[in-house]
Amino acid sequence: MTCDEIIEELKANASEKYKANVVKMGIPAEYSIGVSTTAVRAIAKKAGKSNELAGALWSSGYHEAKLMAVLVFDKKTVSHEDIEKLILDVQSWDLCDHLCKNLIIKLKGYDDFIPKWVTSTHTYKKRAAFTLIASSVIHNKVITNETLDEYLRIIQEYSDSEHEHVRKAISWALREIGKRDFKYNEKAILLAYEMKESGNKNKIWIAKDALKELETLVKVEGRGRLISSNTKMGSE
Repeated sequence: MTCDEIIEELKANASEKYKANVVKMGIPAEYSIGVSTTAVRAIAKKAGKSNELAGALWSSGYHEAKLMAVLVFDKKTVSHEDIEKLILDVQSWDLCDHLCKNLIIKLKGYDDFIPKWVTSTHTYKKRAAFTLIASSVIHNKVITNETLDEYLRIIQEYSDSEHEHVRKAISWALREIGKRDFKYNEKAILLAYEMKESGNKNKIWIAKDALKELETLVKVEGRGRLISSNTKMGSE
């Protein structure tokens, strides 16, 4: 499939409902097609893996074509330099998270981006740093306590952000660390209370948001990580 063919297929699967959702996220209407993620994934499967095609889709400017490009890139041949170029074009939280969870975290040395991006003034580079922390804690089965402690240090040091999308990612990262086990649940809660008492309005917001879940976590048989007692499984 060519880039033009894919965009035509995306348009054939479009709806005003989905387009309105994309526009609500701040994507200009002219760059919004209005396609569900399910449809994007289905078309990406047919397209296969090709960095050339992915690059063309990304360069088209369409939001949904960028989502598809992430799925079409061949992770075996994508470089860190390629990622640094892509992240600069990200203008929404969903594309940021999609890029992190479906491509960046699958690259060797993905964690090198965390200390580089966490100090950035670019909103979605900074969000990406915390999205990568959250995703790493969820999916890295051999993550060490040293790494988890370093992630907590990063959250403590770099959690003063005015941008809502960054604050939400920091809360997410802290909550995922707290779901690791009861030891890290306690560490995450203690950090949240430290942030809550800091007097910094951004840290207070993050702490309050994270504690809503952190203080409800329980162990459920058959689950490796803690889950909220407010969920159906957690309440049984």
